[in-house]
Amino acid sequence: MPAPTALLRRPDDLADALQVPLPQEEPGEILLELSNSITPNTLAARTIAENSDVDMHVDEEGRPKFTPLEAKLDEHISQGRKIPIPPHRMAPLKREAWSRMYPPLVEFLKLQVRMNTKNRAVELRTSKHTVDTGSLQKGEDFIRAFTLGFEVDDAVALLRLDDLYIETFEIRDVKNLQGDHLARAIGRIAGKDGKTKYAIETASRTRIVLADQKIHILGGFRQIHIAREAIVSLILGAPPGKVYGNLRTVAARMKERF
Repeated sequence: MPAPTALLRRPDDLADALQVPLPQEEPGEILLELSNSITPNTLAARTIAENSDVDMHVDEEGRPKFTPLEAKLDEHISQGRKIPIPPHRMAPLKREAWSRMYPPLVEFLKLQVRMNTKNRAVELRTSKHTVDTGSLQKGEDFIRAFTLGFEVDDAVALLRLDDLYIETFEIRDVKNLQGDHLARAIGRIAGKDGKTKYAIETASRTRIVLADQKIHILGGFRQIHIAREAIVSLILGAPPGKVYGNLRTVAARMKERF
């Protein structure tokens, strides 16, 4: 039963009130329909092209083609390295080696270098005259080669040649020796008055440093492999005469190759 205060309407008027008209299209509006030929990438590229002032081309797949940026010379950003010097190499560095080490770094690599005696380190820094991006790494390798025990004249080769490396390994990596056995292995590698080490260096065209249990080899990849095989054979107990014979064979092959 309807409430007494309810407004009485005819059924026809109520039906007309429930009919909501659809919104009419205005003259300035355009209904956009995506077809199968237009992909989202194409639509996005067209939108960017219409909204930007720069001319942009679009490829067949709808990906934009941007013009390459021009190389701009930014302001020089200085980079530095700090190489610590072991205590047993600090005295040779100050006494005789420093006067021969800094000229190649300054003149050849165009680096700024100084020896910090307080912190016992050599500091390198690039300058506006530095051209090669790898100069800083080459300078660090040169100084580290000196700290490992190589002569300055041998370490300078790291600055001039790109295919030189330093490999380090310990005698215990080959065979676990202790006490007198370890001392005898070191003596077998060095030989009497260093003759065995010198023979390996000459045959393989490398430089070798014996630092207690550590062995450092400076040279090319192939040359380091030859020297390491000879040293490993001596550590494992091979007779020196057999090692010399193998080195002569390898040296003859290297001469024929070059």
